[in-house]
Amino acid sequence: MRHNSNALIVVAKRPMPGKTKTRLSPPLTPELSSALYECFLFDTLDQMRQVDEARRVIAYLDEPDYFQRLAPDFELVPQRGHDLGVRLDHALTDYLSRGYERVVIMDSDSPTLPSAYLSQAFTALANGADVTIGPCDDGGYYLIGIKKPAPRLLREVQMSTPTVAADTIALAEQEGLRVNLLPTWYDVDDATSLRRLMSELQSLNSNVASHTRKFLKQNSIHRLIPSSLKNVTLSDSEGSLPQQ
Repeated sequence: MRHNSNALIVVAKRPMPGKTKTRLSPPLTPELSSALYECFLFDTLDQMRQVDEARRVIAYLDEPDYFQRLAPDFELVPQRGHDLGVRLDHALTDYLSRGYERVVIMDSDSPTLPSAYLSQAFTALANGADVTIGPCDDGGYYLIGIKKPAPRLLREVQMSTPTVAADTIALAEQEGLRVNLLPTWYDVDDATSLRRLMSELQSLNSNVASHTRKFLKQNSIHRLIPSSLKNVTLSDSEGSLPQQ
């Protein structure tokens, strides 16, 4: 696949206390929640850099100067639209209209997501799938990729519900589109999923989610998580792109 055949887009907004990752506060302060999300961003950008032969793009919600400083090696585009589904559709369709053959858009809240899943999304589209979806175990998804415009999949699905992925797949089937499902993952948006992340990091290589890992350790975040959550397993949390 040629470099200019693939576009990989991340949906992001500038971290701001009281406006970013508000469901993590409490147990974290608004300042800690915001700073933690910035670490998620750094780790997400590192994941994207590991994907060969793809244009890397940040679809930002506000303050492009911040993202220019954060990732000068990424292309920047503003999010357009009154709700998340419309914004996702605009971003995907815009890059298809620019001549990219496969476009994937992902969340910025899954710092341990294997970069191999991102590569698999493009491979699936190149090998015959019309749509590729990375489902979350809360019923949403952490990415969606297409190779031709499919506005119904974004605009006619009610986001931030437990049936986002299932509804998207059902609409794709109505449209006669071939769907590829990637392995299930999760994002971090509340205390339970944060505890899940902390447990998972203990079993992963130290270079995975390095920015998030360092932040959690330096700020002793484990002391702020309620004791009732300390034994969370990897199937107990929730999270998805449509909750941004």
